[in-house]
Order: sequence, then C-alpha cells, then structure tokens
Amino acid sequence: MVKHNFYAGPSILPREVIEATAEAVLNLNGSGLSVLEISHRSKDFQAVIDEARSLFHELLSIPQGYTVLFLGGGASMEFCRVPFNFLKKKAAYLDTGVWAHKAIKEAKAFGEVDITASSEDKKYSYLPKNFKIPADADYLHFTTNNTVYGTEYFEDFDSPIPLVADMSSDIFSRPIDVSKYICIYGGAQKNLAPSGLSFVIVKDDALEKVDRYIPTMLNYKVHVDKESMFNTPPVLPIYSALMTLRWIKKQGGVKVMEQRAIDRAHLLYGEIDRNSMFEGTVAHEDRSRMNVRFVLKPEYQSLEGEFLKFADERGIVGIKGHRITGGFRASLYNAMPMSSVQVLVDCMKEFEKLNS
Repeated sequence: MVKHNFYAGPSILPREVIEATAEAVLNLNGSGLSVLEISHRSKDFQAVIDEARSLFHELLSIPQGYTVLFLGGGASMEFCRVPFNFLKKKAAYLDTGVWAHKAIKEAKAFGEVDITASSEDKKYSYLPKNFKIPADADYLHFTTNNTVYGTEYFEDFDSPIPLVADMSSDIFSRPIDVSKYICIYGGAQKNLAPSGLSFVIVKDDALEKVDRYIPTMLNYKVHVDKESMFNTPPVLPIYSALMTLRWIKKQGGVKVMEQRAIDRAHLLYGEIDRNSMFEGTVAHEDRSRMNVRFVLKPEYQSLEGEFLKFADERGIVGIKGHRITGGFRASLYNAMPMSSVQVLVDCMKEFEKLNS
C-alpha cells in the first residue's frame, strides 16, 4: 500500500533524497567508503558541506556578511545558544506556542525578557499583530511557524531592532529577507533533512558583543571560524540536507516551493471548511501552510478514533494531533505531493458520506 506521510517531524523527504542518502551510506560518491565512516575532514565530505552551504546562500539569497552553520542539538539547543550569544541586557520575545514558550524559558536565564505579545489568551489560535517592539531590546525573537497550534507568519517584520527567528518547520517554503535578521535557525527534521542537525544563519558582525564567557560549543563565533568543523558534525543529515537543497533547486527554487505550499494548503483548508463534519482551529488569516490543524465538530467528536482508523486503512499516516491539542494535524512540508493531499481530502469526503 502507498503511504501518505503527514508526520510533523521527522517527516517526509523527497524520495530521491532518501535514495541518494541510502546510496551514500553504502558508497559515498564512488569513494568506496560509506558516508557513515569517512572522515569529516576528508576532501569528499568537505565537498558535501561546502556545496550545502553554497546552496543555502543561493536559494535564500543570503547577503554577504552571513555564515551558514551546520550544528548538532536541534532547535532546542539554539533556544539557549541564541541568548548566550546575543542577549546583553534585554530581549523581546513573541509567545505564540510551545516552542516559543520554551525559547522564552531559556532566555530568562541570561537577562530580562520582554514578552512583547502573546496569543495564549485564546490558546494560541491566532498570531499577535500590531504590537509595539521595545526599541531598547537587543533583538526580537519569534517562531515563524508553530507546528503544534498551526499558525504561521508569512512575512518578515519591519523592526527597529534586529530579528531572530526559529524557522524549523517553514525554512525554504517562502522567500526570506535575511538582511532583517541577525540569526535564523531551526531543526532540520521537518523541511530539510533527518533529525540530529540544526542549521543556523548568523550575521557575522552581530557576534562577540556580549561580555559573558560563552562555553566553546555554544559560541557561534567558534563555529563560524571553524566552518562548522570545530567538532565532528552530524555528517549523515548534512549529506541528506545537500540532497534536499539540490532537489529544491531542480524544482525551481524557493518561489516554486512557496506556490506549492499555497496550493496544498488551499486544497486541504477548502475541504475542512466545506465538510459538515470537520472544522479548523485557527484564525483564517493565520492558518499555517505547513501544519494544518482541524478537529471533528462537537457532535461528531466521538468518531475521532474511527476517522484515524479510516484514514490509516487508506495509507494516510501521521495525522493524529499533538498530545497538547488533540484532534488532527496534517503536515504539508515541501516534499509532500499534491496527490497525497488529494487522498486525504477524498478520505474526508468519504467519511462524511458514511457518517454525517
């Protein structure tokens, strides 16, 4: 049976990326060695990380003065690495859900944290807007896409202070004005590569501005100077990331990814709004293109388990909602084919005919 993978992360990758990675596990570029056993300082792997870095710059139009890093630890490590490197006295944070909340918790260990805006009052079902950014803060941090609650910012803020963003789940799904940020980071396991890797885009001249001692492994400047090679990096996910970046370029780049994301989301949200049994959970203007949240209407909520089973029988996996929110969540990352979204839509229609 064909599987339609809607998991939120680790999540779907292009089939050719999986196949190329599997081949590299056996034999990296004809070297006779596996990517799992070759030295990270060999010319074969150096070529991998150099090309991955170059494609980051090309696909996202990253200006000069920024460095792309490939590090271990995932986005959760960056929650503390960001304030370690950038928070001098005060930082501003937007509280838009689970991951933003965790980033805020870490930042409070390094200085004053201004919760500039929050959507907690309505269980993070919308995104704060028209808030005043404190001009005396060192940076404004926000999570561009909220995987648990299904909200997403689609534009880069105009801000009187530098921006820092967690783009774990929507990187490469839309063009970004990188020049507005001093740091963009994310875990790779949603839209780029297998888990175990984080990417960081850091503005070089924003570093070394704090007085505190920064442990070596947490110091961005160390990793910039060593070109992500201070210690052994996560070599297999970096190789997969390179394959994904090549795939994105071959497809036509980030603008093509954005249009596909819009089309997938439009198809699924259209069915959610049409279907008499389901409803969305997020303010329409803030609906994520990456993580679509929906629930059964109150009169049908007893059928939640039945719908999950019904979907599973049709090869649809990964749509059970996060444990905090319940309901359903369909993740529509870059590698998700429109055909799989159509299968889910058809499943919802069929379930409606049988049960409404």
